[in-house]
Amino acid sequence: MGGGGNGIWRNGCQEVANTKPLFLTVYATILVGILFSSFYVFSAVFSATKSSPLSSTAWISSPPSSLSHVDQSVNASNQAKVAVGSISTTSPPPSSIQRTRIWEVPPRNSKMPPIEKFRLTKQLVGQRVKDNVIIVTFGNYAFMDFILTWVKHLTDLGLSNLLVGAMDTKLLEALYWKGVPVFDMGSHMSTADVGWGSPTFHKMGREKVILIDAILPFGYELLMCDTDMVWLKNPLPYLAHYPDADVLTSSDQVVPTVVDDRLDIWQEVGAAYNIGIFHWRPTKSSIKLAKEWKDMLLADDNIWDQNGFNDIVRKQLGPAVDGDSGLAYAYDGNLKLGILPASIFCSGHTYFVQAMYQQLRLEPYAVHTTFQYAGTDGKRHRLREAMVFYDPPDYYDAPGGFLSFKPSIPKSLLLDGEHNLESHFSLINYQIKQIRSALAIASLLNRTLVMPPLWCRLDRLWFSHPGVLKGTMTRQPFICPLDHVFEVNVMLKQLPEEEFGPGISIREYSFLDNPSLPKQVKESWLDVQLCQEGTQDCFASNKTSSSGVLRFPNHSNEEMFKTIFSSFKEVKVIQFSSVQDAFLGFTDKHFLQFEEYTVVCYSYTNTMVNLWSENRRKI
Repeated sequence: MGGGGNGIWRNGCQEVANTKPLFLTVYATILVGILFSSFYVFSAVFSATKSSPLSSTAWISSPPSSLSHVDQSVNASNQAKVAVGSISTTSPPPSSIQRTRIWEVPPRNSKMPPIEKFRLTKQLVGQRVKDNVIIVTFGNYAFMDFILTWVKHLTDLGLSNLLVGAMDTKLLEALYWKGVPVFDMGSHMSTADVGWGSPTFHKMGREKVILIDAILPFGYELLMCDTDMVWLKNPLPYLAHYPDADVLTSSDQVVPTVVDDRLDIWQEVGAAYNIGIFHWRPTKSSIKLAKEWKDMLLADDNIWDQNGFNDIVRKQLGPAVDGDSGLAYAYDGNLKLGILPASIFCSGHTYFVQAMYQQLRLEPYAVHTTFQYAGTDGKRHRLREAMVFYDPPDYYDAPGGFLSFKPSIPKSLLLDGEHNLESHFSLINYQIKQIRSALAIASLLNRTLVMPPLWCRLDRLWFSHPGVLKGTMTRQPFICPLDHVFEVNVMLKQLPEEEFGPGISIREYSFLDNPSLPKQVKESWLDVQLCQEGTQDCFASNKTSSSGVLRFPNHSNEEMFKTIFSSFKEVKVIQFSSVQDAFLGFTDKHFLQFEEYTVVCYSYTNTMVNLWSENRRKI
């Protein structure tokens, strides 16, 4: 274009040279006018930019739920009408809010801006966009820690082109004061956990679709994420490898279709497309898809957002766009769809159960806590087990300190014989007995128990299955998430003490290896070695050996535990070499309810046996 422009100016000058003086004067006047106007415009723009005061954080704002405050001022060719609420199509006045670094908190003495400042507009989204891409998640205050974890992973990866939609004012204010770019979704939602499958959960799904429909016409690429996932690697270079894709979506596929980092083979993906991680380009087809999807959900409250997406996209599936990209035509025959590989854009099954990326020697981009149990508590615990969840410092230095133990499992229980219901249950039951003893000791010493890694021989799923799904890369045995065996949400729940006894806090099995564990905890450690009373150097004493190890008699009673370990209250971590036969049992009636408490905690086991027995008959 540069060469063509210079040619035009050269031709114009030549014409001027060949004209009469009167026309020369006219041409000169026009040229001076053009130069003066250009100078005036650039001066005005520069002046406006200079005069805008810098904000202490980025504010992005307003409600996709009602959409009455969403500004959709875009080029007419890109505009998509939204069927809900009245939408302003006029451009907003120039904003004084400027882009700042994430985590840069507002000045201490400043006031919270009015809610109107957090309106969602193209201008405000544009302040956070980089390379025409915006990364978005949303939620309510109950997911505050998930959201902070999500943001922290992205900023650690060097990405700042992100926004968080707040579904309640409490979250919006909390994120603002932490320096996280946030906008108001106008949802007026409860700040409590909504629970999977609840009416409020489905309402959140509709808000996501309305949000996608609102942002796409702005003309930016949108990477939409659920809050219960984390980014482990910068995904933008990967997504950029597929510039022709209108939509790239994750899936619930558990059987690998590729063994490298290519897109999954769309003809072999039989599982649902998962809308927890997906990338949209603002094309005519994707904008059309978002609007139809939104209209479908708003017309029928009984449709789950993910099912609606799958139904629409699969109306037409195929043929392939070309022979190499892995993209396929879908939806209306024009939409170019790609399915992100489940091995590196991981579900809760491919990451936590199969560890597919490890077996294929690949680097995962993301993990989404699907295929899990125990609700939000289970999701949080899984991310903690993987050491990818960010907790406040006091989580790593709990009052009373920590108790851990080295589990002892016979090789025969892990490896011998057929992997079936009986062998699996024998293995699980053996571990549960040790954990029960450890919970009792932790309760006696008022310490937080660091759970051991749990080994399973069979998978846990909510439908009939043969123990391990055919075609998956699940190894036997495998370290299974805690929610495969224990009702984590019950264990973490505040149960009535008069009925269940004192509560017992727990930590994930990887806790003591977490880099976030502070130095004062790592260096305050006592190893306890169980011994047979009556053998050499095995007697009840609070004296440690020269190497700092405490030898402690097994089959000890409640009083002995309390007496000996009262000398070590200041020690942060007490680690037992084993807990088998360590504790005789409670005598204090204050702890008599412990048996009932532990039954509640692992009541799933009996249910599991009955369920698998029934499923086995069906298969």
